[in-house]
Amino acid sequence: MIHQTAIIHPSAKLAADVQVGAYTLIDADVEIGSGTIIESHVVIKGPTKIGKNNHFFQFASVGEQCQDKKYAGEPTRLEIGDNNVFRECVTLHRGTVQDNSLTSIGSNNLLMAYVHVAHDCMVGNDNILANNTTLAGHVHLGDSVILGGMTAVHQFCHIGSHSFTGGGCVVLRDIPPFVMVSGTDNTPAGINSEGLRRRGFDKDAILQIRRAYKILYRSGNRAEEAVEKLREMAKETSEVGQMAEFVANSSRGIIR
Repeated sequence: MIHQTAIIHPSAKLAADVQVGAYTLIDADVEIGSGTIIESHVVIKGPTKIGKNNHFFQFASVGEQCQDKKYAGEPTRLEIGDNNVFRECVTLHRGTVQDNSLTSIGSNNLLMAYVHVAHDCMVGNDNILANNTTLAGHVHLGDSVILGGMTAVHQFCHIGSHSFTGGGCVVLRDIPPFVMVSGTDNTPAGINSEGLRRRGFDKDAILQIRRAYKILYRSGNRAEEAVEKLREMAKETSEVGQMAEFVANSSRGIIR
């Protein structure tokens, strides 16, 4: 059902069962997959490709030009997967040619009210971004991450899968997989053991991840030393290997 007050550009491609609410604007070069619900007063601009069964709540702004002074009107893109929920006033911006001309959001994510995803961000699957969370440009977010309300992530930071931030965190460096962070001073606060249990990680894997955390944060090792030890542990536990390679490839440095 498309409300009579909605404005849809003739070039937009909507699956037959897409629902569009009152006073919503869907502009040119937008493609929207089956089962998607778009509430009232939503703005979607292109080039934007949206998958199946997504739900956009009122006043969301999707596929807008980025807030980057270098942007000069190039045809960059926003791509969204399936089964995502975007709550009230979420803002999602397209990419820039200075990166890959793409902002990407995977599937099964929940972005709560007033979340902002800036240009060139890469967001994986099964993440929860709580109210007022802000991702600056070029941020990479893994899978099954929870960012507490009002978390602010500095540009170019990478956040590993299954990590967790408390409310109000200011993230200035990379967060390795499985690690919890609290406070505005990026304090490591152990591993996300409860989240791992809920997602089916077995006791031995969680134990090894906890030991890897201690090597990384509690044993006085420099990052390079910790990576060598974690790679040795990774022969027995693949999840520790994820931590090792994340730290080894970090360009901003990890939280310490």
